[in-house]
Amino acid sequence: MRTTRRQFLSLAGGVTAAGTIPIITLRPLNATPAMLNTAIRNVVGEAPIRTGKVKIDIPPLVENGNTVPMTISVASPMTADDYVKSIHVFNEKNPQPNIGNFYLGPWAGRAQISTRIRLADTQKVVAIARLSDDTFWQVTADVVVTLAACTEEVN
Repeated sequence: MRTTRRQFLSLAGGVTAAGTIPIITLRPLNATPAMLNTAIRNVVGEAPIRTGKVKIDIPPLVENGNTVPMTISVASPMTADDYVKSIHVFNEKNPQPNIGNFYLGPWAGRAQISTRIRLADTQKVVAIARLSDDTFWQVTADVVVTLAACTEEVN
């Protein structure tokens, strides 16, 4: 059976209208420190996390949490035998505690990443680096946010 132009356009319009229906994703409004710990353990497993080797450059006070500049660097020679495998960034109070995962290798030249993040409120930011010997190193920073991001207004 042949499809007429009118039938085709009717079908295409229906598909287009169905594509405009918003998809609602339910997430917890308030993250907890337990969610932060769970997200960290999902990355490192049961491995111990040491303090040191990692440096985070993030403003301690930000006016607007919508765009917070951040640079993370790791003390590593970045040679074939000694390099940073990955850098993972977590936060305490955003709905999703794992901000980002950055994968590096000896070809990267230096173990440093720079990005901008959103912060929902005054909170702790944690950066964890995994080295080629499968050790984990971390640093934490407290950031005070005066105008929160990642929030929705309730009418």
